[in-house]
Amino acid sequence: MPDAPFDDPRFQPDGRSNRVRMLAGDQYIADDPDLLREGVRAAVLTGRYNASAGDDQPARDCLLRELLGSVGDGTVIRPPFHCDYGYQTHVGARTFANWGLVALDVGRITIGDDVQIGPNVQLLTATHPVEPGPRRAKWEGSKPITIGNNVWLGGGVIVCPGVTIGENTVVGAGAVVVRDLPANVVAVGNPARVVREL
Repeated sequence: MPDAPFDDPRFQPDGRSNRVRMLAGDQYIADDPDLLREGVRAAVLTGRYNASAGDDQPARDCLLRELLGSVGDGTVIRPPFHCDYGYQTHVGARTFANWGLVALDVGRITIGDDVQIGPNVQLLTATHPVEPGPRRAKWEGSKPITIGNNVWLGGGVIVCPGVTIGENTVVGAGAVVVRDLPANVVAVGNPARVVREL
């Protein structure tokens, strides 16, 4: 496939900063100095969070509130936890995430109340151009992820860019969710498919 022409408007400067483009879900250059600074901030806070003592939940809660866009009361995310920026991730109340949650939050990630997240789950909002030229030039984009209230994501689930999972839905361990899932179902497999209603 030949390189896409760079007169494609998706890959042209338009007067907005790369950060503004990223927040809008448009194509942007990730190597932007402002975004690199924000990534370093997130890395420092996640480093502190991941090194925090397990018997000091109030200190962990404070770090999580500083790192994330919003966190509801009673939410626990067990370290290690990894994210790109933090402020693009919003988590409701009483949600529990086990070890190893990865939140690639270049796009917004919204996690509802009472969600259960198994170990080593990946929430991946980042996208890259299929065209080799823009990809080589470091353009990237994102699509938001939304996890409804009372969802259970089994261990090792991967949620791909742009996916919404409806409330009360259960996603079996190791599933790869590439399309929206409705509320009140059980889904398993790669790609994840609905196997029963609740």
